[in-house]
Amino acid sequence: MFGTTLDLAMIEKIPIENIDKLSMAELDELIQLTSSLLQDQKERKITTYYPATGALSREKYPKHMAFFAAGSHNRERLMMAANRVGKTEGVGGYEVALHLTGLYPEWWPGRRFKEPVRVWVAGDTAKTVRDIIQLKLLGKPGEFGTGLLPRKALIETRHKQGVADAVDTVTVRHVSGGTSRLVFLSYDQGRTAFQGTEQEVVWLDEEPPMAIYTECLIRTMTTDGMVICTFTPLQGISDVVKYYLPGGKVDQPSGQSDATRFVIMADWDDAPHLSEKDKQELLAAIPPHQRDARSKGIPALGSGAIYPIPESDFLVPPFEVPAWWPRVYGLDVGWNRTAAVWAAWDRETNTVYLIDEYYRGQAEPSVHKDAIHARGSWIPGVIDPASHGRGQKDGESLLQTYRNLGLHLEPANNAVEAGIQNVWERLSCGQMRVFNTLRHWLDEYRLYHRDEQGRIVKRNDHLMDALRYLVLSGLDLARTKIRKKRRIVADGAADTVAGY
Repeated sequence: MFGTTLDLAMIEKIPIENIDKLSMAELDELIQLTSSLLQDQKERKITTYYPATGALSREKYPKHMAFFAAGSHNRERLMMAANRVGKTEGVGGYEVALHLTGLYPEWWPGRRFKEPVRVWVAGDTAKTVRDIIQLKLLGKPGEFGTGLLPRKALIETRHKQGVADAVDTVTVRHVSGGTSRLVFLSYDQGRTAFQGTEQEVVWLDEEPPMAIYTECLIRTMTTDGMVICTFTPLQGISDVVKYYLPGGKVDQPSGQSDATRFVIMADWDDAPHLSEKDKQELLAAIPPHQRDARSKGIPALGSGAIYPIPESDFLVPPFEVPAWWPRVYGLDVGWNRTAAVWAAWDRETNTVYLIDEYYRGQAEPSVHKDAIHARGSWIPGVIDPASHGRGQKDGESLLQTYRNLGLHLEPANNAVEAGIQNVWERLSCGQMRVFNTLRHWLDEYRLYHRDEQGRIVKRNDHLMDALRYLVLSGLDLARTKIRKKRRIVADGAADTVAGY
């Protein structure tokens, strides 16, 4: 009666009074047809993504579209995104399914493989790969073909030993007539598991160790292949993040590209499928130190971060500093790097503002002196007390060298943990603000962390050390610029001592 041209949309439009008039045989036919259509829709899930119109149309996902498009010319791509924006299913999984099957939609802006491909997909552990990536691509165990890979495209699945319901390899039918090969891997297998065979596509969902990332990249080099990364940056400014964002700079959320690499960030505002209620409930459930990562895709201040304070809590745009705010700077010296950071102190609110920085290596003290004097030769400073030791110029004490050059310097208290505690307290309670133009300071802040034994990692920390000296010892020395006044004497001259 109903024929085979009826679809679910048409069934939904059948008036209820018409259904009431159906005979039992006709009703049974309608139920069977509806069930068949629903099952067919489940087995063609990939065709439902990114429609041309509607509340979830592809034009409402510009970050996702930009990521896909970059695949046509970038070998390496990273979507560093918030949770729940669709990076696993709607980005990594969706693109991998297209490459495996060749079932590219007409609108597809990215790269197209005309022949079958070899694909690796990987995540943290075999269990998380099974529960997340495998589920997205294949569907639930016993219902394979209801994920992003259509049932008709699945030829063979081979299960992994030792992990219940986990799949090791899948053979996939490609529209060219050949077969693609999909292999599931996990980071806990170690780097050696990623050696060997060439691949056209590697998708890394969740952040990999750098050694594994490098192995995956090598596997794609001889095939003119691609590496796709999708993760929420909960490990902070890790090696992989620094690889895509040199210096840890995260101020290019709309997409950044070089000759081979492309990175784009996506936050909850880039996910129209999330309601405002969803966002509020999610944010309330997230620990404060992870909120920037989980809601904005900004690298988290992981458990090893020395100052686990979001940058948004203390960064401010530069402004003209009032003349009555006293100033001081902290100085950390060395041949490879000499660094200084200047502060202005609002005593009324007890707020310290970091307003300027200096960062240079392999230069003589006289060069550093000129740069420091340019910020105000009257401003006093505190210096690394280790400068009392034998220095870089003819065995002189660096402290005395800089004093001889005209800098007003005092040795700082170098109590490391006390200095860190003082800085942390000011940052956490809003009594320290930082001009957002202090690029080198921000680079170091993002990288400043402890190792697994709790020891401070002594790399790229010159401005962090200078800040400790400033906060622990410099505020007591901070002063304003002395302005000489003039007053008229009988002969019209000025008294050079009194200033008038």
